[in-house]
Amino acid sequence: MDNTVKQGQKRGYEELLQGNRDWVQRELNEDPDYFTKLASGQEPDVLWIGCSDSRVPANQVTNTKPGQVFVHRNIANVCVHSDMNMLSVLDYAVNVLKVKHVIVAGHYGCGGVAAALSNKQYGVIDNWLRHIKDVYRLHSNELNRISDEKKKLNRLVELNAMEQVYNLCKTTIVQNAWRERADLEIHGWVIDLGTGLVKDLGVTVKNSDNLDKVFALDKSDIK
Repeated sequence: MDNTVKQGQKRGYEELLQGNRDWVQRELNEDPDYFTKLASGQEPDVLWIGCSDSRVPANQVTNTKPGQVFVHRNIANVCVHSDMNMLSVLDYAVNVLKVKHVIVAGHYGCGGVAAALSNKQYGVIDNWLRHIKDVYRLHSNELNRISDEKKKLNRLVELNAMEQVYNLCKTTIVQNAWRERADLEIHGWVIDLGTGLVKDLGVTVKNSDNLDKVFALDKSDIK
């Protein structure tokens, strides 16, 4: 690696540290007690389950401050019962932080969804993308009628977010919470990177009434 590349990388890294210092100073200028209050704890009303894509940070998209949104991100905002990381975040958010809204936030042009639409092998991530391929299988009749590849990708982005909402509703974490309180809602969103605007997919779920019988679990059956 030549010195020019090394210097460029160092500048990029140093810029992150300087950016931190600039942010701290900016916040202190507005409120000298900002970090004292921030360190005292968090009481977010929202759990955001979004994509790892660097262009869709939760706080910037929603114009919220640190402490207002609890965040979990992974490739293509997938929510599956075998992901202990996601389930742990969900459990903590719902049962400890008592969030009132869980938002699954996809975004148009998602690279993970695009990769799932292809026949290429990418490595270990192929196992993760299988979950999105399963979404394609569930909706193949609709998707196969879309000839425009960009429109097909964007529709799968929407359908993927919707299916992840449904997956969250199938968890015992969410269903048990609904038995105890009526203020928990699960939402599906898609972010349009071209405009910055959020599209509410209209799949908000507030209880287990509309779940298929096999997924609506009865806690009283636990032995």
